[in-house]
Amino acid sequence: MAYAPQFERIGEGLLVRAPAKINLSLLIAGKRPDGFHEIETVMAKIDWYDEIWIEPAPGTEIEFSCEGPCWAPNDQTNLVYRAADAILSECSERRGIRLKLVKNVPAGSGLGSGSSDAAATLMGLDICLNLGLSKSQLMDTASRLGSDVAFFLNGPLAYCTGRGEKIAELTGSLPFVALLILPNVNSSTKEVYANYHHDPALYQELHSKISAFLNKNRVDLVARMCANMLQRSCFHLYEELGELKEAVKSVGVRNVCLSGSGSTLFSLFDEEPGEDLEKLRHAIVCRTGYRCIVARNNVW
Repeated sequence: MAYAPQFERIGEGLLVRAPAKINLSLLIAGKRPDGFHEIETVMAKIDWYDEIWIEPAPGTEIEFSCEGPCWAPNDQTNLVYRAADAILSECSERRGIRLKLVKNVPAGSGLGSGSSDAAATLMGLDICLNLGLSKSQLMDTASRLGSDVAFFLNGPLAYCTGRGEKIAELTGSLPFVALLILPNVNSSTKEVYANYHHDPALYQELHSKISAFLNKNRVDLVARMCANMLQRSCFHLYEELGELKEAVKSVGVRNVCLSGSGSTLFSLFDEEPGEDLEKLRHAIVCRTGYRCIVARNNVW
């Protein structure tokens, strides 16, 4: 299986691919004094990408545009623009840059596409403009842009804690094929967390099991648990997602998991895509009416 590279030079420009992610587990340890929730999550990148085209431009301004099948803000609120502005503001000499985002991965889907776009922009500008930034400088800028951004500077498989910005890369690999079910629901991370009610006993139970598996480097067993402590809150806010999960299970999918704060559901398989998996994907589409795609673990 050949994977597309993350960075591809084309003329004077640079094409950067920004992979989506899925949460193989997501625990909430409690609420912090700063109002954020303390999380423990195993995240894996997948081979589904947004694309960012970077090239030098005259002057000192950032020229940004967004296109593609999925919506994203086409203005200065976009994380691509914000990441570029943050990194260029730290340069001794401000330079002009042209950025085009091709948005393939939907926002509000629990796949981290906005955070991945930001990380890809940071790394791409460092390469394209020969800034020579250290990993710690990139990580510091990433932490100011969003909780998940730092993960996408690392990976492809990591255990993330704190707000998600503390990264411990997991050794070894976890080859998998995933069916992603993509409902037409834009889940609000802010609302899902605000609606969350903590269950200390459940956290302790799941934390003990996951810690034991990670100590044995058995990420596959963590993934099989399908543990996401935000699921109850998400399904309470978006009842159709709970109904969707039951509909997917009714066609023969055993483990159906929620990624992040939703709305994407996924199921993992060990085997390469074949006729049986394609039949299952088709059955899900027919049963639910929603888009269902095949993705694999990413290697970078």
